[in-house]
Amino acid sequence: MMIDTLKPLIKQFLPFAQERMGFDHPPKLFLKQDAGNAANPLGKTAFYDPAGISITLYVTDRHPKDVMRSLSHELVHHTQNCNGKF
Repeated sequence: MMIDTLKPLIKQFLPFAQERMGFDHPPKLFLKQDAGNAANPLGKTAFYDPAGISITLYVTDRHPKDVMRSLSHELVHHTQNCNGKF
């Protein structure tokens, strides 16, 4: 299952990203299965919620490295939010 593949990758990546990007605390993460979204060629890949300090990653029918790219991108927004620049 995709989530079983992603969890250890995310666990290893988050401390590295936090040190490298300099955000003070990691966001909450949600891994979302959504077949309807996956069937849409212009469906969502991920989003950052500054109010909830969370990242939602859409994982259905995506390669793990693509999901990890989405996580990296959203962590930039999280860092911007932590620095008051979002």
